[in-house]
Amino acid sequence: MTMNSQNLKTTAGIKASSLLPETMQAMVMEVAGQPLVYKRMPLPIPNDQQVLIRIMACGVCRTDLHIMDSELPKPKLPLILGHEIIGTVEKTGSKVTTLKPGDLVGVPWVGYTCGHCKYCLRDQENLCENALFTGYTIDGGYAEFTVAFQKYCFHLEPQYGHPSAAPLLCAGLIGYRSYQMIGQAAKKIGFYGFGVAAHILVQIAKHQGKQIYAFTRDGDLEAQAFATRMGAVWAGNSEDAPPVLLDGAIIFAPAGQLVPKALKDIDKGCPVICGGIHMSNIPSFAYQLLWEERTIRSVANLTRKDGEDFFALAKQVEIKTETRLFTLQQANEALAAVRNGDISGAAVLVM
Repeated sequence: MTMNSQNLKTTAGIKASSLLPETMQAMVMEVAGQPLVYKRMPLPIPNDQQVLIRIMACGVCRTDLHIMDSELPKPKLPLILGHEIIGTVEKTGSKVTTLKPGDLVGVPWVGYTCGHCKYCLRDQENLCENALFTGYTIDGGYAEFTVAFQKYCFHLEPQYGHPSAAPLLCAGLIGYRSYQMIGQAAKKIGFYGFGVAAHILVQIAKHQGKQIYAFTRDGDLEAQAFATRMGAVWAGNSEDAPPVLLDGAIIFAPAGQLVPKALKDIDKGCPVICGGIHMSNIPSFAYQLLWEERTIRSVANLTRKDGEDFFALAKQVEIKTETRLFTLQQANEALAAVRNGDISGAAVLVM
């Protein structure tokens, strides 16, 4: 399913409800490693800097699996997962000035930063020492409602008021930060792992006249066909050599063995960007692969400016996402589909 003009008409004139329920449905992680549990919970109450959001849809991200598998080790428990949230503001805290009931908003992974640590003071809020993260250290979007700090909600235009926009809030944003790190001069870029982020970014790259070379799991012909359909100029197995030397590489798959492979594939002076929040151990490799000023760099979280820049560009590109929709109570099924690689594009929960 993709966003199109017919989809976008459905959100015109969204209004806040005058009546709010006392409880909400949610899928809750009570114990790491166990399936989520369906529950009815009290409606969350926003503090003076927060807004109450009625959730329209929430994307299912591989980071949610890293949290469930304890690869991200310190979640709030019990926890409502989900950090790719699209919804409408229902209620505002007393000090909220930037949003009002009825506004369409997106809520990303970064849910709060302190503004006064050394990283915040040098415009690196993505590295904040006191950050809170949506669907990890604060409750997220696998529910009918959530609360979020006003400064960490993106005020969205009506064309994003559809479930197909939900993946933009993480796969799009983190992918865009990774893509920016490659540098404007890069023309031939490798994507290692062709999933949600890659299928969004290939549209941006094509719009900018760049060429994408897609690497998938060995023998995954379906993913390779998906990559070429979305705009990649070449697609092959992870161990295949690309037909040209690359100007940069982004590794989306959480597989450390792809780092030395990507170093082999890039030209002198070019970067390998590790775009995931978790990766298996990187094996040792010969210094010769890194020499000639090749670099390896990770991506951590995002800044609000990343979001502003991304949505401004997305408006020009008219990004379309491939999505498979699930109901809230099918969250465990959606997570299993993501884990098993059964989805081309994104899984999205619709409330």
